[in-house]
Amino acid sequence: MSDVLITENIIGEAMDELRERFDCVFEPLLWKEPDKLRAMIPGFRALIARNQTQITREIIEAGTRLKVIARAGVGMDNVDLEAASQAGIVVSWTPEQNTNSVAELTIGLMLSLARMIPDADAHTKAGGWDRWKYMGVELSGKTLGIVGLGRIGSLTAAKARALGMEIVAYDPYVDPESLRAMEIRARMTSLDEVLTVSDFVSLHTPENDETRGMIGAEQFALMKPTAYFLNAARGGVVQEAALLEVLQQNRIAGAALDVRQQEPAVPSEFDKLTNVILLPHIGAQTHEAQRRVVTTVCRDVAAILNGGEAKYFANFNKPRRSRS
Repeated sequence: MSDVLITENIIGEAMDELRERFDCVFEPLLWKEPDKLRAMIPGFRALIARNQTQITREIIEAGTRLKVIARAGVGMDNVDLEAASQAGIVVSWTPEQNTNSVAELTIGLMLSLARMIPDADAHTKAGGWDRWKYMGVELSGKTLGIVGLGRIGSLTAAKARALGMEIVAYDPYVDPESLRAMEIRARMTSLDEVLTVSDFVSLHTPENDETRGMIGAEQFALMKPTAYFLNAARGGVVQEAALLEVLQQNRIAGAALDVRQQEPAVPSEFDKLTNVILLPHIGAQTHEAQRRVVTTVCRDVAAILNGGEAKYFANFNKPRRSRS
């Protein structure tokens, strides 16, 4: 019997300290083997994962000693939160530790799209010098449409404001008169209007039953032909076939995707398009964000295993089960 099972590549000083204090098993590729994970989990009191480990009801029910499932990240789409709560298991997470990194990446993607930086770089390295081919646009004076005005969406909007952009936003759970909306001077409106008036549309919503596939052909048809689409949230929110079609037909100017419906992504027609930036889900991949994430996760796991409370919890702060 051991204390902690780590199913993905989660490293750092805080993790080293946790492994010194508790009996930890580090299996960074275990997320690829759900059957093996289900067979191993009965022996552990804690499970630490990122976004690739699918922590299903079956795995949770097999974890008869589990007290805490720690999600090193912000999304909960890979954790059956209902099953964990029913089993009395704390689900801890890091809701704000990678916010700045994702917001900065989004701004970088907007600049890269506006100035065609990736394609211009490839062109120049291939011996080209066609300056007029890369006539871009400024962000200043343009309208950024934010879909999902949570922590990341709000910070992205604040940074865009500093660049002189106007902000419109859609989030059915944010009051237009809220301090959050007022601080960034966002005009809260409908999703259709955000898509219609924006020069850049950026998604910042979780993936759940309400949002899955919410951006499809009907929504892309509302966008300006000069507009750009960005997704650094969750791939499942977007119907990729519809996005590919509007890009191939030049019905929008371009797109940047840090996340995909299937991850790791497989080769596709997106790879052939010069007006698309594709990244391997690196929004939170900065030294600073990862240090904060790992530190937070390890502190909460240690607290739970020592009989204390989690600081960042998605369901409850202490286990509600009596198993040792």
